[in-house]
Amino acid sequence: MTWSIPLGRVYGTEVRVHVTFLLLLLWIAVIDAGQGGLPAAGRGVLFVLLVFVCIVLHEFGHVLAARRFGVTTPDITLLPIGGVARLSRIPEQPGQELVIALAGPAVTLVIAVALFAVTGTRPTLVTVDPGGSLVGMMARLASVNLFLLLFNLIPAFPMDGGRALRALLGYRLGFVQATQIAASVGQGFAFLLGFLGLIANPILLFIALFVYLGAAAEAHTVQLRQVAQGMIVGDSMMTRFETLPLDAGLDDAVRALIRTAQRIFPVVDGTGRLQGVLSQSALVQRAQAGGPDVVVADLMTRGIPAVHPYQPLGDALRLLQDGSLPAVAVTDAADRLVGLVTSETIGEVMLTHGVRSSRAAGAGRQSGRTRDAA
Repeated sequence: MTWSIPLGRVYGTEVRVHVTFLLLLLWIAVIDAGQGGLPAAGRGVLFVLLVFVCIVLHEFGHVLAARRFGVTTPDITLLPIGGVARLSRIPEQPGQELVIALAGPAVTLVIAVALFAVTGTRPTLVTVDPGGSLVGMMARLASVNLFLLLFNLIPAFPMDGGRALRALLGYRLGFVQATQIAASVGQGFAFLLGFLGLIANPILLFIALFVYLGAAAEAHTVQLRQVAQGMIVGDSMMTRFETLPLDAGLDDAVRALIRTAQRIFPVVDGTGRLQGVLSQSALVQRAQAGGPDVVVADLMTRGIPAVHPYQPLGDALRLLQDGSLPAVAVTDAADRLVGLVTSETIGEVMLTHGVRSSRAAGAGRQSGRTRDAA
């Protein structure tokens, strides 16, 4: 995820913090300092950090459960509204996804019960502890964990409840249909949260937007996978493109961008073998910053995986999604570059597939009306 800072790696999973989380800490410090001075600001920041420690433990519940089924988790990103664990793939077996989805809330429940037991308190809606005692802070932390548990179980993507709902629907329906229903439910909850945000708390508007976009993204991802089924890489690869040599200068790349309007440029060595790709965004950003001595080898994305034209298109799609790559190379038996697969080329296939499906459905209805008339 862009605009995130790595904090470290735990059991092969990188923990990252988004810059907006740092802005949240600053905002909490300013608000609490205005109410109770520097001691209050320190307690407020400490409490938020403790909450996010609990969130990290919640996310590692997902990580450990996913690892049990052979699913890796490249990273966890901390956001102001919680954490996001990125799985290397979505398990399509309902039982596996259900276990992974509920593992995080189970950790949160254990934390809440343990804190209530240690402090000897009960759940409460009061979140203010004027005295700033350790017991009071732990009691607040227990109540916040209980709230996070209930919030995460809302059946809306990208919360755990939405994934659990999809898993339960998946026992009776197909994976694609279950996702579509769960995503629709999630977007319905997003509208409800947005309405409550207008009349109660503006922060709910931000959460509603996050839920709506998360549900839409999940549905789009599954639609791409559905279109990719039964297709090969050659059906979706770009075959007409211009390459750049490793020593091409920034001005050369800019001229190629203007001349071809390509979004992705393969960068090749003297033998024509792929060494990386240069994206339009990276090129434009560096062109604005200047630097005529820069060559494309300094700007390109390395480690681009390669597939063969007759491999399933789903293989290329997984590489794009799992690695957050700008492109996947397509090579022939001699390891020569023959094409590129990007999210745009797959999107175009998805669009044409939808048009063909609509035409086929229309033809079927027309044929049905003709037979009825006969």
